[in-house]
Amino acid sequence: MSRAALLVLADGRFPAGGHAHSGGAEPAVREGRIRDAAGLADFCRGRLHTTGLTSAALAAAAALGHDSTELDRAADARTPSPALRGAARKLGRQMMRAARAAWPGPELDALAAAFPRGTHQPIVLGTAARAAGLGPYDAAHCIVYETVSGPATAAVRLLSLDPFQATAVLARLAPEMDEVAARAAGAAHEGVDALPAASAPLLDITAEQHATWPVRLFAS
Repeated sequence: MSRAALLVLADGRFPAGGHAHSGGAEPAVREGRIRDAAGLADFCRGRLHTTGLTSAALAAAAALGHDSTELDRAADARTPSPALRGAARKLGRQMMRAARAAWPGPELDALAAAFPRGTHQPIVLGTAARAAGLGPYDAAHCIVYETVSGPATAAVRLLSLDPFQATAVLARLAPEMDEVAARAAGAAHEGVDALPAASAPLLDITAEQHATWPVRLFAS
């Protein structure tokens, strides 16, 4: 197991397309639910324990080698918003391109062949983690970090928030990220039917609204 590979996969500079997505932060800023660092912390914590947990468990299950078709169906069932399903598959396609360049091999080749139009990003990330010699806990950690770092980065751009404050939010959430990653990895060992289905209905609603905006800074 390579900790360096984990850093590469979790690095915000990994060309997986995440920089173009706010994780729901853009509509939250417009609606005034994120105004400052405190609001960002509340938003990130809520996202972490709902959609973050669900996505991390999917990634952990993929890292364990669970059937990708079952995982794709499970991801669809846990993503009621068509806009978010589309964003997840778009991010999955981009991550697939980056991951196959970084860790070419049969795992990613088989996933790409099974889903020529792309599958959900956590499933690709988990498969990439396996190809990189990482385990389910590592894959879950990548997802939980991405779950909160994406909105934090977006808030800096949307609000001109002090980046030191945004980074401090992430640092204070670190123990909770560890907890959620452990829960996700544990559930993944129990099988696909045991994966969490925690949701955030407001994120689904605002994602559908955001998709109709004629002008927006982020894709989702």
